[in-house]
Amino acid sequence: MPSKTEKLLSLLNGQPVIPVLKISDVADAVPLARALARGGLPAIEITLRTADALEAIRRVAGEVEEAIVGAGTILDIRQFEEAASAGSRFIVSPGVTRELLAAAADSDVPLLPGAITPGEIMAAREAGLRFLKFFPAEQSGGIASLKAFASPLADVKFCPTGGITGKNAADYLSLPNVVCVGGSWVAPDDLVKAGKWDEIEALARAASKLAK
Repeated sequence: MPSKTEKLLSLLNGQPVIPVLKISDVADAVPLARALARGGLPAIEITLRTADALEAIRRVAGEVEEAIVGAGTILDIRQFEEAASAGSRFIVSPGVTRELLAAAADSDVPLLPGAITPGEIMAAREAGLRFLKFFPAEQSGGIASLKAFASPLADVKFCPTGGITGKNAADYLSLPNVVCVGGSWVAPDDLVKAGKWDEIEALARAASKLAK
């Protein structure tokens, strides 16, 4: 197994759900990361969909020792480098491009790129990646597609993201080629805005106990 894949798997190992977070207020980043870690979900993905995302990553990386912070929605080399410089331990992209594969090849920070077609999966595999994000999961055939990939692409593992909820996460996790799932249900916007960290911790604890 390629070393970059091993590094990524070691970061996320044993965590069935990776929280996918959109930080609207940077002040929420540290208490949110702490609540999720207390609940058993230390590895988190902060998406670059808001103006405060990079600062949120910096704060979590610098202040929450127990957290493993990654950056999501990375679209190009510039964002990859900015996220890595901010302290991201792993990088997540919605798709796979030659530019991003090249950036990942030159970086110690592992990439989890999105791939949904056999061609995209094979391109990432040729670059040495064996652990990929399956996104958007529910809109791209979901469990049926992943089952179909299991035999012809037997050495590739996935983290399905997109449309995953507390109701269908266990079904995805039961698949042999699924390592973990990404989801935002463990940190709902209303609970984050209200600062209800205990409730988020409880959601994280329930998610951390999902069978794999």
